[in-house]
Amino acid sequence: MEEPDPRANRKGYTLVYTGDGKGKTTAALGLALRASGRGYKVLILQFIKSPERTCGEHIALRKLGVDIRQLGAGLTWTKTPEEHRSALREAWSSAREEVLGGDWDVVVLDEINNALAIRKFPVEDVLPLGEVLDLIRRRPKHLHLVLTGRQARTEILELADLVSEVQAVKHYYHDGVQAVPGMDY
Repeated sequence: MEEPDPRANRKGYTLVYTGDGKGKTTAALGLALRASGRGYKVLILQFIKSPERTCGEHIALRKLGVDIRQLGAGLTWTKTPEEHRSALREAWSSAREEVLGGDWDVVVLDEINNALAIRKFPVEDVLPLGEVLDLIRRRPKHLHLVLTGRQARTEILELADLVSEVQAVKHYYHDGVQAVPGMDY
């Protein structure tokens, strides 16, 4: 006799971590850690971070068996607009496939809000807001979907079940301190 799928009766939620303070990705990683500890299958797709750079969270999460993939081209000033557009196109295609595939319990779309807010070059044709909204609406019933990044669009906030805004109060960057290993990457 086949075991019933424990996800069948679980309601998934859409969570958004946004704002101009530090800690949005960190909050999503904490949620991913907690979910993984409960036996949930977790996928983290990073829309801006490039596979050319290794961050502490990648090292730790891989040790725990959490699937984390850097799909971006890096910071917007490090590559050409076409390199970024190509990476965003591929990241969005991968995100749609993974979310709608139904294999995951939690999917984090890290920094997707940042990607949607890019104004230095066009992104609407490679990462259409309408398709992101449609994905939120069509996600599998059991799936917890997490979207992070600054400047979350109003339409995304309206669809979310939970929105946390991280506010900047004080930051060592303002004192000239560069990114700190283990704290910022």
